Amino acid sequence: MFTVLAIMSAGIILGYMIRNKIRFIKYIDHSINIAIYLLLFLLGISVGGNRTVMDNLGSLGFNALLLAAGAVAGSVGLSYLTYKLFFAADK
Repeated sequence: MFTVLAIMSAGIILGYMIRNKIRFIKYIDHSINIAIYLLLFLLGISVGGNRTVMDNLGSLGFNALLLAAGAVAGSVGLSYLTYKLFFAADK
């Protein structure tokens, strides 16, 4: 855990020092996108190679769909409630 925090802190410090170098930041943004795509691809290989996950994909997929739908519904509901309670009176 210390390693993760140290690397993150070093990144924050470096990002603060180079925040005005637009060209370099665009390069970093592009590199981050490539790294994320690569990680997603490797995660897909790992999931596809896991026999337990593949054998139970139907039930796991349905549970994932329910969880995602519940998260979206909860976010929309609480956002609407927050808007009504705190921002609707401003109009």
